Amino acid sequence: MNIDFVIQLFGLQLNLSGFIVGLATFIAIAFGHWACIAGEYYFTKRFWVFFLISGLLFLVLALLSENMVLAASLCIAGFSMMWGIGEIIEQEKRVEKGWFPKNPKRM
Repeated sequence: MNIDFVIQLFGLQLNLSGFIVGLATFIAIAFGHWACIAGEYYFTKRFWVFFLISGLLFLVLALLSENMVLAASLCIAGFSMMWGIGEIIEQEKRVEKGWFPKNPKRM
């Protein structure tokens, strides 16, 4: 079942599928950035397991999805979470350099 997100506006036929996938990309990257910083702050770099599990979950859901827009959005979220594995490890180095605050409760 492939659903196109098409609307009529001022006599023009607009396909919103690309817009929705682009918005999903923006949200996935923004959430991944926030989760990387917050995850390292509260849970150390061991939080990479969250990124692995959520990334694999999103990718499996994308494979099972019949809707192309949903599948694309889930893939983008899944691969963004996979990218976060490396980023959370790098985040620990950024904290050591003083670029981000260190959690005082973990000292």
